[in-house]
Amino acid sequence: MWLFSRDPVRDFPFELGPPDADPEAEPLPDPAAPAPLWRLLRGRRKADGAPVSVFAHSLGPGVDPGATALARAGLKRLRSLRHPNILGYLDSLETEQCLYLVTEAVTPLRRHLRLHPPSGDSGEQEVAWGLQRLLTALAFLGVSGLVHHALGLDAVFVDPGGEWKLGGLERVAATSEGTPTRAPSDPPRPQDPPELSDPSRGKGDPWAGDMWRLGCLIWEVFNGPLPRPGALRSFGKLPPGLIPPFSELVAADPGARPGPGPLLERLQRPGAFLACALVRTGLFLEHFQVRDPSERRTFLQELPPLLESLPGPFRRHKLLPRLLEALELGSADASALPPLLQVAKVLEPPEYQERIVPILVRLFSSPERGLRLRLLQLLEEYIEFLPEATVDSQIFPHVAHGFLDSNPAIREQTVKSMVLLAPKLGEGRRGGELPRLLLRVQGGDALGPLRCNATLCLGRLAPHLPAQTRRRVLAPALARATRDPFPPARAAAVAAFAATHGCYAPPEVATRVLPPLCALTVDPHPGVRQQAFRAIRSFLEQLEAAAEAGGVQEGGEKLRGGQKLWGGGQKLEEKGPKIMGRGPKIAREGPKITPPAQPPCRGGGAGGLGAAVSWAVTGVTSLTARLMGGEGGAAPAQPPPTQGPPQSPAETPAAPPKEPPSEEPPPEEPPLEDGDGWDDDWGSLEDMELPRSPPTSSPEDLGTPPQPPTPTEPPPSAPPPAGGGDEGEGGWGVGGEWGTEDAWEALPSQHGPPPGRRQREQQRRRELEAKRRAGPRGPQKLGARKLD
Repeated sequence: MWLFSRDPVRDFPFELGPPDADPEAEPLPDPAAPAPLWRLLRGRRKADGAPVSVFAHSLGPGVDPGATALARAGLKRLRSLRHPNILGYLDSLETEQCLYLVTEAVTPLRRHLRLHPPSGDSGEQEVAWGLQRLLTALAFLGVSGLVHHALGLDAVFVDPGGEWKLGGLERVAATSEGTPTRAPSDPPRPQDPPELSDPSRGKGDPWAGDMWRLGCLIWEVFNGPLPRPGALRSFGKLPPGLIPPFSELVAADPGARPGPGPLLERLQRPGAFLACALVRTGLFLEHFQVRDPSERRTFLQELPPLLESLPGPFRRHKLLPRLLEALELGSADASALPPLLQVAKVLEPPEYQERIVPILVRLFSSPERGLRLRLLQLLEEYIEFLPEATVDSQIFPHVAHGFLDSNPAIREQTVKSMVLLAPKLGEGRRGGELPRLLLRVQGGDALGPLRCNATLCLGRLAPHLPAQTRRRVLAPALARATRDPFPPARAAAVAAFAATHGCYAPPEVATRVLPPLCALTVDPHPGVRQQAFRAIRSFLEQLEAAAEAGGVQEGGEKLRGGQKLWGGGQKLEEKGPKIMGRGPKIAREGPKITPPAQPPCRGGGAGGLGAAVSWAVTGVTSLTARLMGGEGGAAPAQPPPTQGPPQSPAETPAAPPKEPPSEEPPPEEPPLEDGDGWDDDWGSLEDMELPRSPPTSSPEDLGTPPQPPTPTEPPPSAPPPAGGGDEGEGGWGVGGEWGTEDAWEALPSQHGPPPGRRQREQQRRRELEAKRRAGPRGPQKLGARKLD
C-alpha cells in the first residue's frame, strides 16, 4: 500500500527549510518560561521563491495535549483575524508528525533587539514606529471585543521593513469571558499583572492586563530582560518622552491604566513620542492613494531631505514599493522621481533592472511633459543601470520626440541627455538618426542657447560617432556654428574644434577647420577672438610638425598622396572613454606633437572640451537672461555679421559704405589671460561676458592719442593694426572696433577716415542751407519774414 501513499509535504506549495537561526546565537531562554509552542523555520514559496516563515508544532505521543490545543487555537485565530499589524497568515498543513503554520517572513522581536539594539535618535524612531503598529493592533482587538492575554517580546515579530507585527494569538479570548486565571502548571512570570496573583486589587477594564504587559515590553526594549516586577520602579534607559505613559501603564491600580486607543491618540499629538518623522512618513504612505493630489505633491517634495534620517529597511521595503505603485497607477507626478531614484540606489543591479527599469521605460512613453522632463534631468542617476538594448529599442525612440517638442525646456534637456544616452545606442542610430536630430537643432532652433548646447553635444559625442559619419558631419557642423549670431555658440564651436582635433586629417585641417577659425579672429566678441587665436596656433603647430615629419604620423593610414592620417583620428572609437557617470570625459589624448614652446596637445581632458565646453547656457533658466541680457533678452534673428578687415580711405570712394547696424558696436573687453600651453583651463562659458552697450568714452579709455600728422604728410590710408599696440592699454580698439565711425570720432585727431553717412548728411544739409541763404535776394515783400 505504500506505493499509493502521497506525502502531503511534497504537494505543499511552500518549501520547508532549516531552522531560522542558530540556537547558539539565541539568548539563553528564561528557565521559568514554559517550552515554546512553535519552532520557527525558514521557508520559500515554490512559485516565485519569495521567503516565508514557517511555525512548526510537533505532534504525536509524548506531547502535552494542552499545548497542542493552544497551537490549534492560535492557528484558527490567526486564520480568522486579518489586519496589517497582525502577523499575516498564508497557509497551514497538519500531518501525523507536525502542524505547520506559514506566515509572511518575520523575525522575533527578541532576536531583532539583540541584533539591532535601539540607540540614538534613529533607534528611538524605530521603536516609536513599532509601538505605533503594536498599539494599532491592540486597538483593533479591543474594537473587535478581544483581549490578547499574552503580550510580550515572544508575541511580537518584525518584518523586513521594520514594522512590528502582533502574533502569539493562542490565548486571545473575548472580553465577555473575563480575565482567565493562571493554570497551576504555569509558573509565575515577571510580566504578569499584579491583579492576576492578588484578586483583591480589582480587575479594571478588560484590556488592563494587556496594558501592564505593554509597559513591561517597553521597559525590556530599552533595558533588556525584566528580572523581577520591582525593577519597573527604575526607568533605566527609557526616553524622556515615554516616561509619563510608561508610568500609567504599570500603575498598580488596574483602573488607572489607559486603553490602547486613547493612549495611541495621545502619543501621536505634536511633540509626543510618536510624533517623529518616521511615524509621519509611514502613516502618510498607508493612505497615500486616498490623499488629495496637492497633499501628495507636498509630501513627495519634502521627502528627499528626510530620506537620510529614515532607517534603511523602511526605505527599501516600505517606501520604495509605495512609490513604484504610485507611479505605476498614476497617483504620483514627477515629484516622486527624486525620492524613488535616491532610494533605489541601494538595490543590486539585477534587482534594479527587475523592479525599477520597467517603470522607467513605461514613464518615458508618458504624454505628461513634466514627467518626461524630470526623467531627462535625473538621467545621470540611473543611466548606468539601463541595458544598452533597452536604451536603443525602448527609450531612445520616445526621447527623440523631444527634439521637435514645442517646449524649449524639453528640447534643451533632450540635447543634454544625448551625452549619456549615445554610448548605449547602436551604431545605426549613432551614425544616422542621432546626428541628424542634433544638426536640426543646431541649425534651425530659434533659441541661441539651444543651438549652443547642440554644438557642445556634437563635440562631446565625437568619440562615439562612427568614423565615416564623423568625417562627413563634424567639421561642417562646427564650421556652421562659427557663423552663429549668438556669441556663446561661436565660442562653443571653437572649443569643440579644439577638443576634437584628433578627428581631422592634415588636409581637412587646412581646408575645412582653419578657414572658419580664421574668420573668428575678427569676431566682435573678445573672448571668441582669444579662443580662436589659441585654436589656430594649436592647429598650425600640429600641421608644421606633420610637415616636418614628411606628412607621416605614427599609427596613421596612408592617403592618396603618400600622406597619413593622424593616429588619433581613425582610432578615436577605441581610445575614447565612455561618457558615463558624473563628469564625463569627452575625448582622450590625441596625437602628442610637442612643439618647442608648447606642452603636448590633447584632444580632451582638463584643457579640452571637458573644461572649456560645458552646459554653460540654457534656453529656459535665469542663466539665459544673464547670458542674453546684453542682446535684448533674446538671440538675434538676423544672420551673423560679415567678418572682414576695415576699408581704407582709398577704397571708400570705389565701394560705397554699407548701412551701419542700428545698434552701436559693443566695447572691447580686456583680453583673456593667455596661458603658456594649450592644456590650460579655458574656464566655463558661464564666465564669458557678452557684448554690452558701449560706455561713455573717457580720456582713460581712449589711451594715448596718436600724434596728428604734419601738413606735408598725406592723411592715413588705414587705421593702425589691431595687434600693434599693447592690449592692456588700448584693447583692440578705442571704445569700439577698428574701422567703425564711432572709433574714429573718439580719436582727438583732425585727420581720419572719410566721414560716415550721418556726418555726410549733416554736412550736405548745412551746404544746402548755406546756398539758400546766399542766393539772390529781391526786395522784401510786405509781411514777408526775414530768413536771417
